[in-house]
Amino acid sequence: MNESRLSGRDLAAALGVIVIWGSNFVAMKYALHDFTPFQLGAARYLMAVLPLVFFIRAPQLHWKWVLLYGLFQGVGQFGLLFTALKVGMTAALASVLMQTQVFFSALFGAVLLHERMSRPLVGGLLLAAGGLACFGMNFVAGGTGTTTLLGFMLNLCAAAMWAASNIVARKAQQSSPRFEPLQFLVWSSLVPIVPFLLLSLLFDPSAAAPGMAWSNSAKWSSVPWTSWLAIAYLGWIATIWAYAMWTGLLKRHATNRVAPFSLGVPVVGLSAGVLVLGEVISAWQWAGIALLVAALACVMLGGLMSRPSTPRPQRLDS
Repeated sequence: MNESRLSGRDLAAALGVIVIWGSNFVAMKYALHDFTPFQLGAARYLMAVLPLVFFIRAPQLHWKWVLLYGLFQGVGQFGLLFTALKVGMTAALASVLMQTQVFFSALFGAVLLHERMSRPLVGGLLLAAGGLACFGMNFVAGGTGTTTLLGFMLNLCAAAMWAASNIVARKAQQSSPRFEPLQFLVWSSLVPIVPFLLLSLLFDPSAAAPGMAWSNSAKWSSVPWTSWLAIAYLGWIATIWAYAMWTGLLKRHATNRVAPFSLGVPVVGLSAGVLVLGEVISAWQWAGIALLVAALACVMLGGLMSRPSTPRPQRLDS
């Protein structure tokens, strides 16, 4: 691992990942104009695995970890996130709320893995609780018309599913000395495809939305190129390319040189939602955002400064 400063190429890669992961919420919003959440889930993972699954070897570990990760991270995280964005969640706010996975991961780790909670983590949890209280006050005060309580709760559930997938990934790494993150990611991306197709057949009835039905041939020919481009972006760019760049950075540099860059993801997500989609954020939401970002900074920066540089568990998606 390289202890020197990040090179210009590494800085460009880190900034690229921030922009890609921050703006992918806008891509989700565009795609959801023409696809239901479950259709988008199936399309995203089909795009992510093709054609890589034909060139990347299957991971050398027990298949239960591949299955569990695909279900939690794929069907759970993105199924709930896409539904939240569809029923009443802005891309800007979703990019911030998804970062609460850091705190869900810590809570799950403490309960399931008996991991100790550090002082920066406890401080971050308190700040995050204050942020969630501000979001709650937004609904009490009337809020904005673009965000619903259902969308907000589904978004938090999506973050919890992401945290659960982090626990699975950690157990998978511990179970096999030959764990390869890219193999694990690509092959686990096969898992959500069939569940998403079944969920779509069950919960996307043509009677409720005839223009969105799988059997409607006119639908596929009428989908604009921007939505197809959004799916390609979600599958190839936000999942595979950005992940590969992030993993490469973690392999070449210490955690305390790479991890703080992830604080830029909600900043980019907020900016993209407001500037590209014209989304409106209320005063209470801004207060909640500020507290959540402060909570993330407290955990990442406070924790990194309180211990020596050590390799960080590799992040498996955004």
